[in-house]
Amino acid sequence: MTQLDEQLDKDPTEAVVKELAELRIRNLQAFDELRSFNDTGKFRNDHPLLSSRSEFSKLLNLFHRDPAEFLHQHKLVLDNIRRYQSYLKRKDRKDKRTNDRDSLTRHQEKERLFRMVLEQIKNDR
Repeated sequence: MTQLDEQLDKDPTEAVVKELAELRIRNLQAFDELRSFNDTGKFRNDHPLLSSRSEFSKLLNLFHRDPAEFLHQHKLVLDNIRRYQSYLKRKDRKDKRTNDRDSLTRHQEKERLFRMVLEQIKNDR
């Protein structure tokens, strides 16, 4: 953040301002997580690093508890990815592109977690 701060002082650009804002948001989320853990002994799982960890553990537990449901959920995520990729190509949804892109990214990240669970299961055997 200090490097970006210096760059912002010298030559402010939109990309630098955006990156600094995103880093600041993640930094505040990290402090909120630590404050919550200090106060209650539990993380809030709002920070991207922690939210993916908790989601990963939920998916891993689901796989061990009910493999068929795990595979069903994985298929639903894959269907959502295809749906939002299709939405991005449609001309009648130009006004919803930002939301569609965000949804696509969210489902792609969840699919990545499914793959990580499957890799871990494969490596454990």
